[in-house]
Amino acid sequence: MVFRIEKDDGGMDMSSVLYDLMDWAEIEAVVYSEEDHPRRILGPHVTKQGVLIQAFVPYARKLEVKVTKTGKLYPMELVDEEGFYAVLLPEKKIPEYTLSITYGDGQVKEMQDAYSFPGVITEKDRNLFTKGIHYNVYDVLGAHPMRINGVAGTQFAVWAPNAIRVSVVGDFNSWDGRTYQMERLGDSGIFELFVPGVLEEMIYKYEIKVKGGLPILKADPYAFGAELRPNTASVVWSLEHHKWKDAKWLEKRKKADYDKEPMAIYELHLGSWKKPQVPEGEEDNAFYNYRELAPMIAEYVKKMNYTHIELMPIMEHPFDGSWGYQVTGYYAATARYGTPEDFMYFVDYMHNKGIGVILDWVPAHFPRDAFGLANFDGTCLYEHFDPRQGSHPHWGTLIYNYGRPQVSNFLIANALFWVDKYHADGIRMDAVASMLYLDYGKNDGEWVPNKYGGNGNLEAMDMLRHLNTVFKKRKDGALLIAEESTAWPKITGSIKNDGLGFDYKWNMGWMNDFTNYMKTDPLFRKGCHGGLTFSMVYAYSEKFILVLSHDEVVHGKGSMINKMPGEYEQKFANLRAAYGFMMAHPGKKLLFMGQDFAQFSEWSEEKSLEWELVEQYDSHRKMQEYVSVLNALYQKYPAFYQLDSNPKGFEWINCNDAEKSIVSFVRKTTKKEETMLVVCNFTPVVREKFGVGVPFAGKYKEIFNSDDVKFGGDGNTNPRVKTSKKQEWDGRDNSIQITVPPLGIAVFTCTPEKPAAKKPVVKKTTAKKTEPVKLEDKKPKTEKLETKKEAPVKKGRKKKK
Repeated sequence: MVFRIEKDDGGMDMSSVLYDLMDWAEIEAVVYSEEDHPRRILGPHVTKQGVLIQAFVPYARKLEVKVTKTGKLYPMELVDEEGFYAVLLPEKKIPEYTLSITYGDGQVKEMQDAYSFPGVITEKDRNLFTKGIHYNVYDVLGAHPMRINGVAGTQFAVWAPNAIRVSVVGDFNSWDGRTYQMERLGDSGIFELFVPGVLEEMIYKYEIKVKGGLPILKADPYAFGAELRPNTASVVWSLEHHKWKDAKWLEKRKKADYDKEPMAIYELHLGSWKKPQVPEGEEDNAFYNYRELAPMIAEYVKKMNYTHIELMPIMEHPFDGSWGYQVTGYYAATARYGTPEDFMYFVDYMHNKGIGVILDWVPAHFPRDAFGLANFDGTCLYEHFDPRQGSHPHWGTLIYNYGRPQVSNFLIANALFWVDKYHADGIRMDAVASMLYLDYGKNDGEWVPNKYGGNGNLEAMDMLRHLNTVFKKRKDGALLIAEESTAWPKITGSIKNDGLGFDYKWNMGWMNDFTNYMKTDPLFRKGCHGGLTFSMVYAYSEKFILVLSHDEVVHGKGSMINKMPGEYEQKFANLRAAYGFMMAHPGKKLLFMGQDFAQFSEWSEEKSLEWELVEQYDSHRKMQEYVSVLNALYQKYPAFYQLDSNPKGFEWINCNDAEKSIVSFVRKTTKKEETMLVVCNFTPVVREKFGVGVPFAGKYKEIFNSDDVKFGGDGNTNPRVKTSKKQEWDGRDNSIQITVPPLGIAVFTCTPEKPAAKKPVVKKTTAKKTEPVKLEDKKPKTEKLETKKEAPVKKGRKKKK
């Protein structure tokens, strides 16, 4: 370090005065970019001798302070040749000023001094975050465009407690981490700095000097925007521009009771739902914008009568092949499809079309990418240090340290963020089982038991309960849905009763049993009949969503149509029966894109769905129509959804006919007349005059049959209303005879028999005693009576002529 002492033009030895004011240790920390309290030395400071202003601008040839009020320029002295300057102004109060910088090439630039602005983050913010209960911490950490004292810039803040120094870098400072060194806030681990002149859409990262002196570049964990891959910088964005138009939708959602309402969810991947035509060589970035996708998806969803869409993760991720499940930008909507405001438009559009939006969310693990959360401040900040706790050996990803309050706060606030800022109607949480089990996907010796010696992740449980508690308190109707693949108890149970508090759980048990059953040749289905009926044993242990998701149509598993046995036509009949049974089974519904028109190919994120199948082949078009009608049927009749979570809403008629692979049951509401009868046949045999026990005497009208010719079937339907007979069947007093379609499902409305009209009962009345009337007092009244002629009663039958 070289110190320079010069005299100013006035002859006063200002350098000696400055010399006495210099804190050489702090100057050295700044010059060597190891300063975590730069406000102690940089910027303006009032002293007895005047206002001391110090600045560190490497590569500057000359530096001057320009007082805004007078326009007067004060040359700054070069205190250190690395670019540290100082000047003492003859002022008692700090004036408004700018720095006039002359670079080596003669270029002059006037800019605000970042260290002349006060800090923004309050002690309350820091305390809440340290305790893990700052639920809108995304409004504090990250990059936030704002004005301070009328000056436009961006407030940056990041949590990196073990860093020696943190700087914000970007094009605005030539990515030089020696400048814009950030201020450490007490022992909170938070660093902050307001950088004037940094505006929206500018890119940035944090340069973190870790112990040992190595500087590393990290994307902002709380950034609202990110560059399009393969670039990895964060982008400054404001989320305040979009004018929402979904107030009516949000008010309706707030009052909704989803347990008593239908949910038919369409799961999709935005990047491969449809792809635009692009020039050869540009296929890697062949994506529609959020704004382009919105009307196309909404039109299709309405046509198909879905109630919600569920988007595979749209949070920023570097690798297309992860489908979004390896997230690096938890607060940033992926740039593949546009800007944050574009995605707001997308959600707003859906709401105004009456479509709910559920977002996939991945709090279970994160990738090891060097620019991301891994080893963030040179230590295992977000993950565990011990790989037995902090690593997924099969996925190659890292596991969050849920017991660290700031980490759980990061995740809890993130789930709330998508509901708050993007009006998401639900969060579907991926891989919950991997969070709950310490030994998930691990062999002996690869995991560490909890303090009780068990395999339950106590810290993850606490975090999930904490999140669900906060969600419930909002009372805004947003849902939390768990993808949990084991029999862990009370996933949707009340937190007060030791449950985790989710609103719904994916029914992975039903999915596995049912798809295995459907893959079986009909000839052998009688041997695995339990795969069809076992789900009702535990159907009311949780609040379930029945799912046929993206996971079932990738990695060699085959599409839904290709899982079905048989020749071409039988495959379609099987699939119609499968979807029909799914609709009638208790639980909300989810179906992955492409499966509603029976795409034969497995799903791939690299290409669009095969929409041409619908245009070219009747079988695919009719399957699409079938699913649309099925969804409409599901929503039209309350019995199929109103008591989904109540055992009173379902009753087997016959679940034991394994030989014929036929099941029959009723779905009910609290109103007898809304009862629905369902008969399913999983063999290719038509059953004529098939006896079915019915819940009560009445009329039974077929309203839906998967073998209808309009759906591609052979027309084995029941066109006439069936009146029940007093004939015992299936343990019921009454029954009907129907035609059961092959590989099909028939649905009947049930109208109770009206009770016979009761004959009026003539009650005998006792004449009221009255006093005798004297004849001389009252003359008898005489009336002329008309007589009615009656036809003579004939005995016997009249002979025919």
